[in-house]
Amino acid sequence: MRASQQGVQHRLAPRKMALGCIARVMGPSLPGVCAIRTGLRVPRMLQSVVSAKGNANAAVSPPAATGSGNKKGKRAAKEEGSDDVSGPYSPTVRLPTTEFSLRANSPIREPQIQQYWEQEAIYESLVEQGKGEPYTLHDGPPYANGDLHIGHALNKILKDFINRYQLLQGRRAKFVPGWDTHGLPIELKVLQSLPEKERKALNVLELRTKARDFALRTIDAQRVQFKRYGVWADWSTPYVTLEPSYEAAQLQVFGKMLLNGHIYRGLKPVHWSPSSRTALAEAELEYPEGHRSTSIYVAMPLVEVGSRAGAELKEALQSGGAGFAIWTTTPWTIPANLAVAVNDQLDYCVVEAQGDAASSWSLRRLVVAKELVGRLAEKAGVEFQVLATVKGSELEGCSYRHPLFDRTSPVVIGGDYITTETGTGLVHTAPGHGQDDFAVGQRCGLPLLSPVDDAGNFTAEAGPFAGLNVQGEGNKAVVSALREAGVLLKDELYEHKYPYDWRTKKPTIFRATSQWFASVEGFRGAALEAIRGVQWVPAAGLNRILGMTEGRSDWCISRQRKWGVPIPVFYDTETDEPLLTSETIEHITGLVSKHGSDCWWTLSVEELLPPSVRHLAPRLRKGEDTMDVWFDSGSSWAGVLQSTPGLQYPANLYLEGSDQHRGWFQSSLLTSVAANGVAPYKQVLTHGFVLDEKGQKMSKSLGNVVDPRVVIEGGKDAKQQPAYGADVLRLWVASVDYTSDVAIGANILRQMADMYRKVRGTLRFLLGNLGDFDPSVHAVPHEQLPALDRYILFRLSQVMNDVAAAYDSYQFFKVFQTLQRFVVVDLSNFYLDTAKDRLYIRAEGDPSRRSCQTVLDALLRSLLAALAPLVPHMAEDAWLNLPYARPAASVFQAGWVTPNAVWSGLTSEEVASWVTLLEIRDAANAVLERARTSKLIGAGLEAKVVVHVSDPAAAARLAALDSARNGADDLRYLFIVSQVELAPDAAAAKLCPFHD
Repeated sequence: MRASQQGVQHRLAPRKMALGCIARVMGPSLPGVCAIRTGLRVPRMLQSVVSAKGNANAAVSPPAATGSGNKKGKRAAKEEGSDDVSGPYSPTVRLPTTEFSLRANSPIREPQIQQYWEQEAIYESLVEQGKGEPYTLHDGPPYANGDLHIGHALNKILKDFINRYQLLQGRRAKFVPGWDTHGLPIELKVLQSLPEKERKALNVLELRTKARDFALRTIDAQRVQFKRYGVWADWSTPYVTLEPSYEAAQLQVFGKMLLNGHIYRGLKPVHWSPSSRTALAEAELEYPEGHRSTSIYVAMPLVEVGSRAGAELKEALQSGGAGFAIWTTTPWTIPANLAVAVNDQLDYCVVEAQGDAASSWSLRRLVVAKELVGRLAEKAGVEFQVLATVKGSELEGCSYRHPLFDRTSPVVIGGDYITTETGTGLVHTAPGHGQDDFAVGQRCGLPLLSPVDDAGNFTAEAGPFAGLNVQGEGNKAVVSALREAGVLLKDELYEHKYPYDWRTKKPTIFRATSQWFASVEGFRGAALEAIRGVQWVPAAGLNRILGMTEGRSDWCISRQRKWGVPIPVFYDTETDEPLLTSETIEHITGLVSKHGSDCWWTLSVEELLPPSVRHLAPRLRKGEDTMDVWFDSGSSWAGVLQSTPGLQYPANLYLEGSDQHRGWFQSSLLTSVAANGVAPYKQVLTHGFVLDEKGQKMSKSLGNVVDPRVVIEGGKDAKQQPAYGADVLRLWVASVDYTSDVAIGANILRQMADMYRKVRGTLRFLLGNLGDFDPSVHAVPHEQLPALDRYILFRLSQVMNDVAAAYDSYQFFKVFQTLQRFVVVDLSNFYLDTAKDRLYIRAEGDPSRRSCQTVLDALLRSLLAALAPLVPHMAEDAWLNLPYARPAASVFQAGWVTPNAVWSGLTSEEVASWVTLLEIRDAANAVLERARTSKLIGAGLEAKVVVHVSDPAAAARLAALDSARNGADDLRYLFIVSQVELAPDAAAAKLCPFHD
């Protein structure tokens, strides 16, 4: 049969190619059976011949395959990916046979696999019997105060990718999970759960008991969820920061830092949370968008010109009422003002205000930074006449009167924090309410005034403002008083970053209190050197943590809470002097290791003291502060890495979210460097946050929260929220570039489920066609394989090397992409498609069939190893369905598959010939598709393809392939058509009904 259709010519630089297509009713067939691929047009799809035996209560040694059973013994031909093989030739076709179902049935099957792992102690055997080096990925402890969210899933699954890959490589990757259990969030959860009467009657030990019970219950719930993700770990023996052994190790770290001179007690301003009534560390702050403060411009009345002032400045200031213009976003700190600071390098002007807007001002002459004169005039609605211009150094030594209190204060030199970006260039200085202010005050001998109590209310030192809350009515009252005094130049709302308590979500204040500190300044240089010795992934993490460490202040480690590890200090009841020595710490550490930190409250002062100082007990009292929870988790290198056999210190890797540069990464670094002089980790890997599909932050109010439990087990509406299982969730983690923020949602999960099914279908095809193959008996030597089979093994070698490199560099999205392309393009679209005739219709022992099975077995074992860290349940399920004797009980015990060296032995000419062939095959498929669309042919086996390649070398290589006649390399098998003719010139192709 002939039909005319426009021919197609394809240009493949640098080669030229012409294709012709002739329609045929039947091509030449192998005796008796090939008609199933030609005249009958039976779909060439995977046939299931096994009735499934899935059962939630099935035994798990090994677990049975899943699927839908068939009591009548009929094969599950209707299953997705199967064929209808009815017809006269069906008995002659060797269709795939396997119990590995295309339907994963994950809600049932995955728990069965996990039960199998536990019963066979697979993880434990790998950790204990591995022949490689130990590998330690140290787990950053999640907080034990609620259910897990999708961010937890991302974090723990990434860790599991790494650990499982290391185990496959033979390394002893022992993973000890942890939980952070002390601190305010748990304390508040307990208190909020109690009636008011019971809450008020609660003593310290009762509160601590309830907090402990709450934390342990939460750990049990979170552990179940983590295990359902398929995460391997020492789940029965995790580290928990409330355990006595951990608390004792933490106290030992504190003692080492004290011995090294890095712990001290000081009265200085710290971040204080009135809502929590405790000091906070930097890591406990957040800076939400949209905060607006009342900012004010105030004139501080001049009292006396300093001795450094030149004649011009003296004349401008002394000839009329003058003042120093300051600006602040915290009006409530004005009662604590003790100085005005200037930058000695900036230029300042003495200006005189003119205009009606200044009529209410008690002072018309002001000192303002030269660059800010115009901005202040615009904001205040006045005009300024410049009377003098001087350097800031001339202003030092001047004095002014506080506008609200009867005291005189100096103008001092500040630092480079005084700029002309905002304000007036003169900084209101309250040493009790700011870090820079405190530093200037210490240098200039200023007192420390902080008239604010724990609740954020003014004390009696604030005079008329006493009792008012500084963030509410107190702030307003100060502004009103300044206006009445005639010194308020301007007030307005100002939007800026402002610290909030990360737990209560309420604004904090700076407040001077007596606290315990870790002197970061004392070991900053060593910390920076240690940071530079660590590999940061991504590399930007290095600069981020360097900047945070270079600019951070001393670490306030004391908290005014009850649920935590106590700071083991005693105070003299008369002098308030602390008693804290290495001997007292060592003694208390011993007690804590036996009885837990509750002993600080249950034992007397005398019992807590070592014998040598026990006589001092009558005049001592116990301290009431507990340690910052970041000190708790930051001591895990001591409580876990140094204390657990099989783990290494420093750890090979820390892996957490990017916010931990200012949190756990930094607290761990500071404690380790301060105590031992080294970083606790060799590598640090960070991931971003999880957003919804639109890139928005997840929140219950928006209804865009993705619950990992719903992803795995399904939701109430099975259509909208199907049960995907843990492996689909894990495949999503593998697919994203986690180094930045990542997205998840219903559409993304559907895409992952489709990819999961494609991979599972490929594994099923491989397993199904190895039913009569034993690699120890039937494997064909590499040199005897057809060229096609050797090429696919060459590609497999490339893929496995690329995958290993991606795993080694933690680029799991590259593992995903590489395997996806290989499964879809190289296997499904090409090799497995061309292999079906060999597998289905050749005799069982036919050499071309056995050679194909040899390749299928190599593909299966390699793919299972490559996939196992990402989708361990599917990989193990396939491994347990191997049709021959398994070389190991688990795919993980079988180890990583290193490509055979001979697989990569193709010459460049051989590789080039396959590149050419695949280009031609794609072009031929395009021609065939046009003929098929025109309804001139059905299957490709109804056509003959005529090919001309202008490059003589390429044409010769194709001819050599076709001449092999081995049932594999013949071009008609590779193109899946009846015949392929290699034409000597393009004109021959044009003679075909389909031509240019």
